[in-house]
Amino acid sequence: MIKVDLKGNSKEFEAGVTAAEVAKSIGMGLYKSACAARIDGEACDLRTPLEKDCALEILTFDDPEGKHAFWHTAAHVMAQAVQHLFPEAKFGIGPALENGWYYDIKAGRPLSTADFEAIEAEMKKIVKADLPVEKRRITAEEGRSLFAGQDYKLELLEEYAAKGWDLSVYQQGDFTDLCAGPHLMSTGALKAVKLLKVAAAYWRADAARDSLDRLYGVAFPKASLLDEYLALLEEAQKRDHRRLGKELELFAMLDEGPGFPFFLPKGMILKNTLIDYWREIHHKAGYQEISTPVMLNQDLWLRSGHWDHYKNNMYTTVIDETDFAVKPMNCPGGMLVYKTQPHSYRDLPLRMGELGLVHRHELSGALHGLMRVRCFTQDDAHIFMTQEQIKDEIKGVVQLIDQVYSLFGFEYHIELSTMPEDHIGELADWERATDALRAAIEELGRSYTINEGDGAFYGPKLDFHLVDAIGRTWQCGTIQLDMQMPERFELEYTGEDGQKHRPVMIHRVVFGSIERFIGILIEHFAGAFPTWLAPVQVMVIPITERAHDYAKALQKQLDDAGIRVESDLRSEKMGYKIREAQMKKIPYMLVVGDKEVEEGTVSVRARKEEKGGVMTVAAFLESIQKEIASRER
Repeated sequence: MIKVDLKGNSKEFEAGVTAAEVAKSIGMGLYKSACAARIDGEACDLRTPLEKDCALEILTFDDPEGKHAFWHTAAHVMAQAVQHLFPEAKFGIGPALENGWYYDIKAGRPLSTADFEAIEAEMKKIVKADLPVEKRRITAEEGRSLFAGQDYKLELLEEYAAKGWDLSVYQQGDFTDLCAGPHLMSTGALKAVKLLKVAAAYWRADAARDSLDRLYGVAFPKASLLDEYLALLEEAQKRDHRRLGKELELFAMLDEGPGFPFFLPKGMILKNTLIDYWREIHHKAGYQEISTPVMLNQDLWLRSGHWDHYKNNMYTTVIDETDFAVKPMNCPGGMLVYKTQPHSYRDLPLRMGELGLVHRHELSGALHGLMRVRCFTQDDAHIFMTQEQIKDEIKGVVQLIDQVYSLFGFEYHIELSTMPEDHIGELADWERATDALRAAIEELGRSYTINEGDGAFYGPKLDFHLVDAIGRTWQCGTIQLDMQMPERFELEYTGEDGQKHRPVMIHRVVFGSIERFIGILIEHFAGAFPTWLAPVQVMVIPITERAHDYAKALQKQLDDAGIRVESDLRSEKMGYKIREAQMKKIPYMLVVGDKEVEEGTVSVRARKEEKGGVMTVAAFLESIQKEIASRER
């Protein structure tokens, strides 16, 4: 007999019992909804036998790892359907994603959305057949036989074998895939499936290699969940920042600069308003602003470690026979600023902020509006401090990030990302830094999750994932605790004891990338920005030509008072002008006609209201100035 700990409740079972059988013993409801299991913290199949005392969790579709197993199985079902329809197809990889999956496939001819109906119909046959999904271990030799003719699978097989990894396959009916899992027990659980899109993808993300079709899909255990998800997708499409950015004349992405956004006049108003807010709150928080060069020589990037760890994402050039790189990060420049003068313990903590333009080489297939670009403005800051100041400085940054996200109405969750395999520095330094981040966040009473192995190469970090108006998450803010860069750059301060000491530093951003944050804001507010952010805050609409002079005078009065205002003096009907102003998401429309001219008033219509009220100009001005000053949402 073995003891199985079920979230604190211990039960005895015969050795060899499977996770699925344990789930069934708890209740048929849990058994039917189970997707995978976690044994002693490791995700695995429900068919996995329990051979010794262990802790067991049954994972359903409500658990992230349960969803992963569900969608991974769906990816295999889709690949099996494609194999039935295109017997000569060759298969690359098909991972589960945050929402659904994709599979890279070369089907013999390009696949398109016109093929989706047939593929989905074949998937539904496989689901109805309720085929068992079974795992077995294989040798490299068996794999070579199994995947004969499947060039991409054979390449992966040889790579995994050379690394000494365990090799396994999953089989369902006539389809076998090289995979580590975990997966569902059978195909029958995939009650609702939907293919979403197809795109081109290079094999192993290498533009010199084969181009494959990447098929994206999603599946759910209930049709109602699929309906909800598709409704969410439809809402997301309405909010797509690329479409709204064009309609609202905020930014443009042009063929002459793929991945390099062009900000238009209205977009610059939005961007500068955010920057003004950033400068205001950072001044209050004791930050000094600096600016460092966009391009610095190779020696600097070798010293910082970026040349070894980030070179493939950097743009380089040669000047006067010396190698230079366009900066992908601001931090090495911040180190040099620190070194321009001596410091004592009395200067610390030293908080230096920088709105630095950085460039990173992204693959063309990964570019996506403002969300993934090749140049962007980081709202960076570097804090230099003593060991004793670490916790208080981390707390201060957390509170600053909370202040910003709360202003825009974002909820968020925090991840503590730990040491990656590709890192610099000693394990003891990493442990101290990780413990400091953990202690600071716990003292603030904030909950967090652990993201193992996803820290920066120079230090652990706290990542802030904000949730937008329709429930999507975006990683924006980060706090990285670094004991390596100060060592590499030989930074010093004179301590109270008169001796030289090494400072510790924090790298942190709040918006992350201002460009990306603007993209998120566009989608969060569906382009209908709060008045303080709106590029045009007021549109004056005269009913008749007789009111044009009054409209022009009103526009000047508002403009002089600092309100961003335009007038629509076109010879169009009032209803048309109002609808167009609403389409442009302008917060307020001031309609003026003979009566308003006579009485010195305005008829106010808010963006979402059918009817407004009549106000004096002074009363409206006082109201909107108060709204802007308080940054109301």
